Amino acid sequence: MSEPKTPTPTPAGDTYKGWVFKWTNYIKGYQRRWFVLSNGLLSYYRTQAEMGHTCRGTINLATANITVDDACNFVISNGGAQTYHLKASCEVERQRWITALELAKAKAARMQAESDDSGDDFPPSSAPVAPGQGGGSHNSEVQSALRTLGSKVEDLSTCNDLISKHGSALQRSLSELDSLRLTGEAGEKIRQVTERATLFRITSNAMINACRDFLALAQGHSKRWQKALQAEREQRVRLEETLEQLAKQHNHLERAFRGAAQSNASADSKSAAGPGKGEASDEDDDNEFFDAMEEAPEFITVPADPQFHKSSSNVSGFNTEMCSDDQSLNEEPLAMNQESPSQELVPLKKRRTRIPDKPNYSLNLWSIMKNCIGKELSKIPMPVNFNEPISMLQRLSEDLEYHELLDKAAKCQSSLEQMCYVAAFSVSSYSTTVYRTGKPFNPLLGETYELDRRRESGYRSLCEQVSHHPPAAAHHVISDRGWTLRQEITVASKFRGKYLSIMPLGTIHAIFEKSNNHYTWKKVTTTVHNIIVGKLWIDQSGEIDVVNHTTGDRCHLKFAPYSYFSRDVARKVTGVVMDKDGKAHYVLSGTWDEKMEFSRVMQSSRGGENGTEGKQKTVYQTLKAREVWRRNPLPESAETTYYFTALALTLNEFEEGVAPTDSRRRPDQRLMEEGRWDEANAEKQRLEEKQRIARREREREAANQRTSSQSEEAVDEDSLTDPSLKNAPHDSYQALWFEGCKDEITGEQVHIYKGGYWEAKERGSWECCPDIF
Repeated sequence: MSEPKTPTPTPAGDTYKGWVFKWTNYIKGYQRRWFVLSNGLLSYYRTQAEMGHTCRGTINLATANITVDDACNFVISNGGAQTYHLKASCEVERQRWITALELAKAKAARMQAESDDSGDDFPPSSAPVAPGQGGGSHNSEVQSALRTLGSKVEDLSTCNDLISKHGSALQRSLSELDSLRLTGEAGEKIRQVTERATLFRITSNAMINACRDFLALAQGHSKRWQKALQAEREQRVRLEETLEQLAKQHNHLERAFRGAAQSNASADSKSAAGPGKGEASDEDDDNEFFDAMEEAPEFITVPADPQFHKSSSNVSGFNTEMCSDDQSLNEEPLAMNQESPSQELVPLKKRRTRIPDKPNYSLNLWSIMKNCIGKELSKIPMPVNFNEPISMLQRLSEDLEYHELLDKAAKCQSSLEQMCYVAAFSVSSYSTTVYRTGKPFNPLLGETYELDRRRESGYRSLCEQVSHHPPAAAHHVISDRGWTLRQEITVASKFRGKYLSIMPLGTIHAIFEKSNNHYTWKKVTTTVHNIIVGKLWIDQSGEIDVVNHTTGDRCHLKFAPYSYFSRDVARKVTGVVMDKDGKAHYVLSGTWDEKMEFSRVMQSSRGGENGTEGKQKTVYQTLKAREVWRRNPLPESAETTYYFTALALTLNEFEEGVAPTDSRRRPDQRLMEEGRWDEANAEKQRLEEKQRIARREREREAANQRTSSQSEEAVDEDSLTDPSLKNAPHDSYQALWFEGCKDEITGEQVHIYKGGYWEAKERGSWECCPDIF
């Protein structure tokens, strides 16, 4: 006996409001509307100003049906003429609305059921709802199911009486026939029919008795289950009300603490109105940045007096030079435009803005498994259905989406100011991963990718797959605007049941020619959720230390993991820029998928004990935050083109003169981009087998070099799959454009660009390149 899954009512605010896109008609499509959820009613307005006089529509959620279409779309209908097709800005926002709507619907349905007379919901012949069962629709459905089951058992009982009556008559008739003392075959047939009739009556009686026992047990257990369920609901409501009250008390104490800290910090100031002003404005900032319940922030920011840096510059430790740096941050975009040559504003080549739409192929598990029948496990290819039509080398090149941050950093006079731009650049590389759930193609060993944007943006980028086991890619970028970027990334992954953790290993280096500042940082952990069931979504979490090895400056960035129970902004990133003495100069805040802002620290103080572990939090008094980076909007066709950015759409565009090993020339990747997935799968399998043959040949050559002249024999092809080959010499592959060495800064074994690629391109001489495609 199945029960419908009704959402459990939970305490929530009286209203839930926000912007949602609503489908209007085929001409205007989706239009943004202001929706308000209050007292079980969902209303919408064109603007927030209309809330006081004009309501465009209202649906009662007590009788509404809520369905989810895809990642961002959902539909609300009352079964009549009212149907709202809605679209949220992202999957997380849609889930928040769905949760709020379901909770409001459950609460409204319960209140409506409690207000109605229990006898009105049933026909006169139906039994009333038992008292103490809650009187809700959930209980009504259970009672209705029990009544239906009872009527069916009564029908079975009637059938049992008829079967018994006719069965007895049949047996009497058979007995009379048997008394005739028939002999031979007729008598034997009569005895068989009699036995079968007896067995049939016994079985029928057992079936009816079992049904009657089941009905009695179901009625008895149903009452106990409903009482236990109601008790659990009430206990959960009480617990959530307690948690909500504790959260309010926590926020109130935290605001009071900040106000006291600000009062102490401003005790020497001549302005007596400073603490009150700071406390009032801080309450709004708290709701936006530091209101997460699952994890306490490491520091607290409060707004400083606008005249603080003028009247108290000695106290804060900042001089007039820092104010001039502050001015340079405001004027940086203007300076960039003044110094940029006019020819760089117009690219020489018009780049493409679209690729073929992604085919609507359903991912059938059987279609994947049937390709694996009869093959060795090591030779099973991963189909392109999970991929996106670019390689991992091209994904690394996407880190340059916001290269202008490094251009601005190269112009900075202050290393601390420069650190803000470098830290923002390290965050910006994750903005392209929000909706990108497809896996890039694994590069073949020796595969390269160049991104020559020297005429448009002043930089040249080169990637090469330098190792296959483990897979490692080396990346080198040189810019005419005074900076160099290099990295070597190896990816480690762990499957943890419901999600997949991807941990990039390796260090990223940024070197600026003018100041000789050398920065390093690493990447955070990427988590892909709902691997088995549900809609895939990606989160970034962890901590980054951006270090200036020349000056000793440091920026500690923290990527907060997503939490369903957090009231804080999703995908939040916070950080503090400190000098070599540990003194804070800037505070960074924002999200890794939208924007980053920085605030100058005017004064810092240590607060009292706070937080879950009794740690002291640092209170930073900052000037007004200013934006240092904002994500570029996605193209209009992003939903059907793998959510590629404007740069990503151009990465696989074919160009003349590139190396034969360039990812643009990879046939399976090109076939997938064109929508020919079946051909792409076959081509991908061919390339992987060709790579295995080349590896075996290198292993054979390495083995021959180590053997004596007497035993110099080629390894038989069949023996390559033998387990004893594990003791054979490792693949002695050497990268073509990069050379392995020990990094002087980190001490890691890395591959550094040794030069020669761009010169070979100018000559058109690619004889040294291997044939990998």
